[in-house]
Amino acid sequence: MENLYCQGCGVGIQTKDPEAAGFTPSSSLEKENLLCKRCFRLKHYNEIQDVSITDDDFLQMVSSIRGANGLVVHVIDIFDVNGSLIKSLPRITGDNPIILVGNKLDLLPKSTNRNRLEQWLRSEAKQAGIKVKNVFLISSVKGTGIEELTHEIENDRDNKDVYVVGTTNVGKSTFINRLIKQSTGLGEVITTSYFPGTTLGFIEIPLDEETSLIDTPGIVNKQQMAHYISEEDLKVITPKKEIKARVYQLNNQQTLYFGGLARIDFVKGDRQSFVCYFSNELPIHRTKLDKADELYENHVGELLSPPNEKTMEHLPKLVSSTFKLNGGKTDIVFPGLGWVSISGENTTVTAHSPKGVAVSIRNSLL
Repeated sequence: MENLYCQGCGVGIQTKDPEAAGFTPSSSLEKENLLCKRCFRLKHYNEIQDVSITDDDFLQMVSSIRGANGLVVHVIDIFDVNGSLIKSLPRITGDNPIILVGNKLDLLPKSTNRNRLEQWLRSEAKQAGIKVKNVFLISSVKGTGIEELTHEIENDRDNKDVYVVGTTNVGKSTFINRLIKQSTGLGEVITTSYFPGTTLGFIEIPLDEETSLIDTPGIVNKQQMAHYISEEDLKVITPKKEIKARVYQLNNQQTLYFGGLARIDFVKGDRQSFVCYFSNELPIHRTKLDKADELYENHVGELLSPPNEKTMEHLPKLVSSTFKLNGGKTDIVFPGLGWVSISGENTTVTAHSPKGVAVSIRNSLL
């Protein structure tokens, strides 16, 4: 196929991968005004759809942000901060100010301490070398926090362009659609103001005669659990509504499996509560530590599921991290899955997760 380009965003056209940038059905190649699927949905159905590209491709594409004078809005998934925080963001954005937006607030338990959550997000960003101007907690689906964020963006952008960046599966497209509706009060603004001629796979949505809200493709981050699992399994581990705590009273030398995607071993300490916050659909299975490996070998994909067969073709082996806890309420965080809250003193636990999807700890959010 000769090199063809989308007349909406300038990305190279391809017909093989519907989830990747530049996809269009083969039947559309003869059209005079050739659009990729994302621009077509934008123009005709008033929808922003996310597409995915690799980190390397993204870095090549976004040199224009580094040289531009604008405001960057970085959308992350509260359930997968490690996998959705773009560590290379400072290289991408240069000196442009950054607003960090934690999405999917509606899925957290109502008892979540928002101040602690904001502080934790600031701390995680700082550790990654990302200097943020402000942190907002929102729900794109419910609209929670969008009005306050819209005011902040309008104040901070100072009549400049706004670049929205994020990894795949963080809800960036829903966020942009909600933001546009909040900003204009119209659901049809994209359709009425759509214009071709933008470049590099970005989609520009005019904010006024001179500046735009610019949607960038979502990055595929290899540290995301979602990168390794099937579409069916992703539906199981992704919460659809507020997650409910599941409490297990454990003696040491017991193990909890979260499907077959992760596990936590209670190695040492007094009998105590392990409070689990995961998708309500994700099965949790208790067993004895000395039988845990055997259980996994014999029953992963069956009793311990997800993973399903398709996921098991790609899922890296589980690797372990050991944590010694000395009082205070601590969360053991499994990126992209959820977390376990533990309060005991002189407690040792070992967490297992797929290689590359690193477990971490934090002060409890609850």
